Parts: sequence; structure tokens; C-alpha cells
Amino acid sequence: MAFHIVLVEPEIPANTGNISRTCAATGTWLHLVRPLGFRTDDRTLKRAGLDYWHAVKLEYHDSFSEVKEKYPEGRFFLATTKADKRYTDISFRDGDFLVFGKETRGLAPDILAAHPGQLMRLPMTSDVRSLNLSNSAAIILYEALRQTGFPGLQ
Repeated sequence: MAFHIVLVEPEIPANTGNISRTCAATGTWLHLVRPLGFRTDDRTLKRAGLDYWHAVKLEYHDSFSEVKEKYPEGRFFLATTKADKRYTDISFRDGDFLVFGKETRGLAPDILAAHPGQLMRLPMTSDVRSLNLSNSAAIILYEALRQTGFPGLQ
């Protein structure tokens, strides 16, 4: 089994490329939920992922609900600045889904409202709106991997 990162309507190709490289390095599935803010043949996307795209377990979806329907047994944890719970308060399990929204607006209010007990945030000062998407995904993924003993990684 492996962790899953779900990017809901990502807008910046370099962030998605960086996250794809993190996924390749950790054996994590990457799920991209349309619409995307870039073309998948975008040069910036490919450059940020370097030559690791062949190692990325990648799926495309037309909606977040499609992801949930395909993985009905999945545990989904949603990153948002609106959460009360820190990401370190979650007890992650191998196979969990880590969900992130678009860079400019985060996850849609209806998605957040449907998952009140599964919201998590990264602590930061009050004068900063949010962290970079690829940094946030890496921080939370590596905490989940740490908690589960870094399965399959050296």
C-alpha cells in the first residue's frame, strides 16, 4: 500500500511538478483533479518533475467526488488554513489520502464542510496566509511516512 496525494484543481505547474518528484521519491500516488490550471505537457511542469515522471503513480479525475467514489474505503485528510487540528494531531495510516486545494483559494467550502473531522493545518504565524503548496504537501507527507516507519524507503 502507499499514501496518496490529491491535488484538487492545481494551478501552478511548478508546484505540481515538485510534488510529482516527491511522490516518485516516496512511492506515493498522485491524483490530479480537473480542471488543471496548466497543460500536462507544460514545459515548466516537466522541468519541475525532472526525469521522474516515469516513476510517478498518476491518476486523473474529473472531480473530488470521483476520487472518493473510486476509493470508498479511503481515509481522506484535507489541508486547510481553516482547520483547528494540526497535521501532527492526526494518526496517519498507510494508504491515507492527503488532499490539497488550488494555490489561490484552497479547497472549496462545500468540500471542507463535508469533512469537518478530517481537516488539518500547518502551524504558521498569523501574518502569513499560507505556505507554498509543494512545501505543504511534502511536510505533511513526510510526517505521515515518519509515523508509519517510512515503509519501503531507505
